[in-house]
Amino acid sequence: MAWLTRKKKKDTPEGLWQRCTGCEEYIFKQQIHDAHECCPACGEHFPISARRRVAVTSDEGTFEELGADVVGRDILGFHDAKGGYAEKLVKARSVSGLGDACVAGRCRIRGIRAVVAVLDFGFLGGSMGHAVGEKVALALDAAREDRLPCVVFTSSGGARMHEGALSLMQMAKTSAAIHRFKQESGAPYVTVLANPTTGGVTASFAALGDLIFAEPKALIGFAGPRVIKNTIRQDLPKGFQTSEFLMEKGFIDRIIPRREIPGELARAFGLLLPSSPSQ
Repeated sequence: MAWLTRKKKKDTPEGLWQRCTGCEEYIFKQQIHDAHECCPACGEHFPISARRRVAVTSDEGTFEELGADVVGRDILGFHDAKGGYAEKLVKARSVSGLGDACVAGRCRIRGIRAVVAVLDFGFLGGSMGHAVGEKVALALDAAREDRLPCVVFTSSGGARMHEGALSLMQMAKTSAAIHRFKQESGAPYVTVLANPTTGGVTASFAALGDLIFAEPKALIGFAGPRVIKNTIRQDLPKGFQTSEFLMEKGFIDRIIPRREIPGELARAFGLLLPSSPSQ
């Protein structure tokens, strides 16, 4: 029977299958794509790029990008043992096809006008530098001016330490933009927390939604489990930083599978907007 094995290997193109990290089944990649980058067998949520997130969330052909020219710069001339920050930015742009770790723009979600900002973990771990903070604030300001709901999807390793205090300043900047939005727009601010959402992103705009949604099994927290354990010298509850645990404790309003998010966002807009801005 060895000849059958050899023939199958020869005739099967590479890269058509992916092993699920949840159920460990091999899944045809087209099926994963059709399921919005989730396992069709067990529902495991795989990483999703910002562009793909926009495509599966917004109505087709309605997305208009904001701040495409806003990109990070190596203001401090940062270098570490693995090289310079400027070179890291060039590589991240080449791999991801993005200018930085956030994509923002106006769109329609199930017919309702909205503004979205999406972090991309594939760009330096979705970390928040000055460009990310600027684009999130830009999205909030555009939504405030047009009195539209604003949705921010987070997937981030936290503040980008290559930029020092400039990255930490984005926590205050985005929080101030959220305050202005809530004071003046009358529209909802909704955050959707994907795996992982950590550090300064969690401690600022991710946690300030009027509604906080999360995807299943997402890691959400400020410091990592090992850092916390070494700090407080205590054993921590199993899964204490998962979206399921945090919902049980009241931090998250709902856990929503990825394919259902557009419909649930539209439903939330319908409940929270004074009048649905569908025109």
